[in-house]
Amino acid sequence: MRNSPLPAAAGAGRRFLLPVFVMLGLLGAVFLIGVKQGTPDLTWKGLAGVLLANGGSELERTVVWEIRLPRFLLGLLVGAMLAAAGTLMQGAMNNRLAGPELLGISAGASLATAAMTVLHLPVSFHLHPLVALAGGLAGGAVVALSAKGSKGAVGMLLVGMSVTAILNGLLIVLIAMGTSNDVNLLYSYLLGSLAHRTWEHVDRMLPWFFVALPVAMLFARAVNLLQLGDETASGLGMKVERTRLLILAVCAALVAITVAQCGPIGYVSLLAPHLTRLALRSLDARFVLPVSALCGAAMLTVADQIARLLLSPLEIPVGIWTTLVGGTVFLLLLLRRGRSGTYG
Repeated sequence: MRNSPLPAAAGAGRRFLLPVFVMLGLLGAVFLIGVKQGTPDLTWKGLAGVLLANGGSELERTVVWEIRLPRFLLGLLVGAMLAAAGTLMQGAMNNRLAGPELLGISAGASLATAAMTVLHLPVSFHLHPLVALAGGLAGGAVVALSAKGSKGAVGMLLVGMSVTAILNGLLIVLIAMGTSNDVNLLYSYLLGSLAHRTWEHVDRMLPWFFVALPVAMLFARAVNLLQLGDETASGLGMKVERTRLLILAVCAALVAITVAQCGPIGYVSLLAPHLTRLALRSLDARFVLPVSALCGAAMLTVADQIARLLLSPLEIPVGIWTTLVGGTVFLLLLLRRGRSGTYG
């Protein structure tokens, strides 16, 4: 059993402000670089004119207001939601390796979205997030039902990895059934990207963000209890399995909309909670959840600017960068924890 995360709360509260200011400063810097750099490349004076006084040329105003700004805001929303989902899931499963990618949620949402493309289902574009949510919930439900009778969170995690592998296999089958045009669309989608997103995508994200994220924050106390272990949480009056399933449903809502709008973007949900806990030196979800959301927003917006600018004019989808960089950092964290003998 783990030590209670609650005794560290006072210390985490004192350490809360510094990471918040660092993340806000990083987001501010990424915002300025993101809307200034590229083709065309604006001067600082020109950028101020475009943002504050409707100045600049028509091309500059269009690029900043219709392309770069919505892309940055979408990355901020998606990163925050993925990180919050990862924090909830790791706490609910009481395992630091848990994430939407490993419990069927991301794979289920991806499979549902791919099915609409390959099978040309007559679904309105506005309903795609709901279809993705249904797929994510279905994937999570299959894991939950298959894991019945398994030994706690670890058993569910192992079942989740198996179900995810099956869903990814079905996704490959769907891709094989598609036309060349379908495959090209799915290839771009499944890599995870914020390119070619508009205010319409931001508008679809905002209601989910302002509903699902506050709901996620309400589960902070439940996550703290689950981190004490199932027996302790049950002894304190919690209905463990029901609470865990409710948290998984919230995670599915957070992840499904991001998958529907941007495709599956890996490692943000796994890595942001780890970095936040290291910064706060606390497991208290009351602090870890909001700071992790900020960390996820900063991670994804930074990664997207790297994807957009590093090899310009060639652009590699942001999902590739989060996998390469996030996977490397996550491996280093695992090795560090492995030397201390703990992986949970």
